[in-house]
Amino acid sequence: MITIAIPNKGRLYEPTIELLNKSGIKIDLESRKLYAKTSHKNIHVIFIRARDIPEIVYSGTADLGITGYDILVESGLKLNILLKLGYGRAKLVVACREEENPEEIFKKDRIRVATEFPKITYEHFKRKGMNIEIIKVSGATEIMPLIGVSDLIVDLVTTGNTLRMNKLKIVDEILETEACLIANENSLKNKREEIEEIMLLLQGVINARNKKLVMMNVPENILEEIKKIMPGLAGPTVARVLSKEPMYAVHAVVDEEDVYEVIIKAKKIGARDILVVPIERLIP
Repeated sequence: MITIAIPNKGRLYEPTIELLNKSGIKIDLESRKLYAKTSHKNIHVIFIRARDIPEIVYSGTADLGITGYDILVESGLKLNILLKLGYGRAKLVVACREEENPEEIFKKDRIRVATEFPKITYEHFKRKGMNIEIIKVSGATEIMPLIGVSDLIVDLVTTGNTLRMNKLKIVDEILETEACLIANENSLKNKREEIEEIMLLLQGVINARNKKLVMMNVPENILEEIKKIMPGLAGPTVARVLSKEPMYAVHAVVDEEDVYEVIIKAKKIGARDILVVPIERLIP
């Protein structure tokens, strides 16, 4: 049996459910309480606060967990990061009021910093030789400098819009984060084969993101020209078509952003019957 701890709410919840479902580990959300069955009889998930997942995995209550890298670092626990999952990306930054001079703030004997990440914050300013007073908050961090509670904040940003709305500016970056698959050390030793199978399923979905399968029929006389514009992972796949005239089917996996250019060039050269197909999983 493999137990996976996943966030019970928040910004990582829906992308995590989507990733597992697309990988073929479909979660029975109707049975959801603290745990749920999946389409694999030997895989269960438990729903935990994202901040508690490192401890749950470290203790062995769960074999695997999905949580943010920032949360893992804040926990201080040494756990194996098996995969970076490519969603929940953000930066943990230091910010102050727009009208403030950060150099003046940094000169203070004691700097007040509001944050949900006290451990990371303390270590960051300690490395810089600054004396700080940490004001631990559990939300609405951005308002703290505006109401005079703190000089600085340390918080996660994605677009930076929330900071700008609250008239704050970034003065330093601490780390970049995204969702990660983490593992219990003993589980990794004793259930390696099962865990590697799960990793393979997840990696297949990750690999397929922003990829399309482009297929076309190509007359023999333009085949070499077409091959030059169809990159693929290891070059295009070429197969003879049973037709009256010499014809080949050419298939290639193409980055989504390159699909337009490939289609236009191929059509101008003389390709026919061009198809663009979504890719659900891509396992090298």
